Amino acid sequence: MSFTSDIPLDPGLYGLDPAALEFFQQQTGITAEDDLKHHILAVQAKAFAVAQYHCIYSFGFTRLRISKHLKYQSVLQLGRDCRSALLLDLGCCFGNDARKAVADGWPIARMISTDLKQEFWDLGHVLFRSTPTSFPSHFIAGDCLDPAFLSSESGSTSQSPPDLSSLASLNDLHGKLTAIHATSIFHLFSAEQQASLVRAVAALLSPVPGSIVFGSHVGHPKQGIIREEMLGATVEMYCYNPESWNKLWEDAGPFKTEAVLKEVIAPNGEIGWRMVWSATMSTKSTV
Repeated sequence: MSFTSDIPLDPGLYGLDPAALEFFQQQTGITAEDDLKHHILAVQAKAFAVAQYHCIYSFGFTRLRISKHLKYQSVLQLGRDCRSALLLDLGCCFGNDARKAVADGWPIARMISTDLKQEFWDLGHVLFRSTPTSFPSHFIAGDCLDPAFLSSESGSTSQSPPDLSSLASLNDLHGKLTAIHATSIFHLFSAEQQASLVRAVAALLSPVPGSIVFGSHVGHPKQGIIREEMLGATVEMYCYNPESWNKLWEDAGPFKTEAVLKEVIAPNGEIGWRMVWSATMSTKSTV
């Protein structure tokens, strides 16, 4: 979700919680808090020139969503238990969650990230002061709403492990992924687009029981359109509630679903809701 806005960036919105501070210090090698802040603000300015996204404006890219998810430790265990396990971070932005998973033990050779623009991943190297050589994780740019890039229709039928170095689209990963992390992405789209994306993401999962999709995004106790002020504009978002969100996944495959709403307080004091959810493959899938 991008905006056309002349509102200047607000450094007052910057703030790292203790876990994020430690992570960024370790990953960037910048230990002085003032120097780290200056570095992150500089990258934010470059990124906002590329895309005026709210998550860039509000420093969403500095938050570690993945490691706060209740399913995170069990996902890391999947990576330890299966030598061929693959983890995808859908809508990765600069790759902070992918890097967190790698830092916590997920094998970098089996980590895949995707977002709309290559520039985001490149800026991730600037943010974390890395290079494709020092952080050789896989990234593929593309539009997750484009069927040529991601579709619920059957893609590759090969039973052999995919060659991650030559991925042409996410469709090359149909039925191959052990875990998919998808945070702050579904609420960007219409009801119909979200439902279609659920089916497409479900098709990427391995049919092996225990394969999982997990994440969080804006939700609401009452399903429907909500309106919020962002960057000086009124933005409409279609929000599912936990019951309707679970049903989307249950209709997409043999999933055991979990979804809860958590109350969040915006900087302006307004109350909002974030839905934390997961869908775990429970039996052999025919998706």
